[in-house]
Amino acid sequence: MRLLITNDDGIGAPGIRALAEAVARDGHDVTVAAPQTEFSGAGAALTAVTEQGRLVLEPVEFDGITAFAVAASPAYIAVLAALGVFGPPPDILLSGINQGANVGHAILHSGTVGAALTAANEGIRALAVSLDVPTALPHEDRAVPVVEQHWPTAGALAARLLPRLAAAPAATVLNLNAPNLPPPSLKGLRRAAPAPFGQVRMAVAEAAQDFARIIVEVREEPAPPGTDLALLAEGYATVTALRPPSEDLDPLVVGGGLFVVEDLGDGQPRGGA
Repeated sequence: MRLLITNDDGIGAPGIRALAEAVARDGHDVTVAAPQTEFSGAGAALTAVTEQGRLVLEPVEFDGITAFAVAASPAYIAVLAALGVFGPPPDILLSGINQGANVGHAILHSGTVGAALTAANEGIRALAVSLDVPTALPHEDRAVPVVEQHWPTAGALAARLLPRLAAAPAATVLNLNAPNLPPPSLKGLRRAAPAPFGQVRMAVAEAAQDFARIIVEVREEPAPPGTDLALLAEGYATVTALRPPSEDLDPLVVGGGLFVVEDLGDGQPRGGA
């Protein structure tokens, strides 16, 4: 298969090399195109820096794999891949391995997941991959605990999922999270629903009439059993199927009187509650 690998941690991050190595061993045609700098939290933002109207693609050395550093967000790179900028459009786009888990409803803000959903919006199957390793919170000045980072665990799981993803319908998106454990210690791979919240949350540290200071703090409440966040804490890798934005066909919304379309008499409908 032809694979395009991107991330939101930047071209120099260790996770993207581990992912490229894991899938290249199976003989796939692999190209790497990742942001020049970190784009964590970018979601599906389409951001790029151009010079005289041109987006610069900088070739980089990547252990024999064709690779580019791009002055753009992960989602923008996904669009470029679909347009054939890096060669024929890929069969599958992989995003990661992210440094830190992407779980719960907080994936809305993830640049890793945003790239995968953007690829699906272009009809391309995609896999977002993350490893649950400690990361520094924005307001913290303490050092992150030094722990061994088991990138091969997440890389091997991603490689195992590729044949199943290739057989799935076009635009299928999977979100894979691996605990930071060596393969023998992994309890297994489980399908999981997203937790109603992520590992961290925003909070107001100070607020006044002319300023606000926001911090990010770790959530202390336990996640509901069977969700991605709970299973990850128990030592399981989790996989969740996602979909790009689509119409909400819930009958409670479209047929239950919560949304009404009124004809104004000029042929232009108007929505009203």
